[in-house]
Amino acid sequence: MPRSIAHQSVDELGGPSSVLVRQRADHVELDRLLTELDGSTGSRQEEVLNRIDRLVFSHAFAEETVLWPVLRRVLPDGDALTLQVEKEHQEVNELVSALERDGLDDPRRPARLARLVEVLREDVRDEEDVLFPRLQEAVDAEELRRLGRRWALMRRLSPTRPHPTVSRRPPGNALSGLPLTLLDRTRDLVDAGVRRAPHPLAPAGRAVSQALAGLAGLVERIPSSRAGDEPPTSR
Repeated sequence: MPRSIAHQSVDELGGPSSVLVRQRADHVELDRLLTELDGSTGSRQEEVLNRIDRLVFSHAFAEETVLWPVLRRVLPDGDALTLQVEKEHQEVNELVSALERDGLDDPRRPARLARLVEVLREDVRDEEDVLFPRLQEAVDAEELRRLGRRWALMRRLSPTRPHPTVSRRPPGNALSGLPLTLLDRTRDLVDAGVRRAPHPLAPAGRAVSQALAGLAGLVERIPSSRAGDEPPTSR
């Protein structure tokens, strides 16, 4: 079996700009946030979850648009391998959507949080132990660095919130990516302003955030946003 990227040096992975090094750094940060999430409650728990969301969804979108098409092209079983991770990404989208929709007092919240942590850790293991070692075998170090630069750019231009009905594959993810990114990142700024704003202004900020969420929901339901999905991840 190929060696997990978790146990390789930066040089073995292709250097600091390699996509494998960049991916592993995000995984280390995710592990830190999941540890911080454990035992947190109330508004503190919501704050940590928001940071996890901002990391996870931009990371996954960049994978699905930059890396998974390469894996499907260079590996004979690339379609099956990426589909497994896409199913994990889909479940994360659905769990986070349910947590946001039902709030802090929902009795299903502890079970959903536990499952979210479990799926995120499974996703990291599948990528570090299976997908990325196979990618490392199939392409050279220069290609890993090229992919790293493309992935890093896409990560900065990706949605930051759950969109469970959007396709996990082209063309749907590519067509919906720009409008959802603009809406999500604007909403992030609005929500940050609400947290800092004087109390009388907070309701107006929350109303703007909800309006942006409604627009994102419309983008999700456009047929072109759902094009290309496989049955196990289509909703």
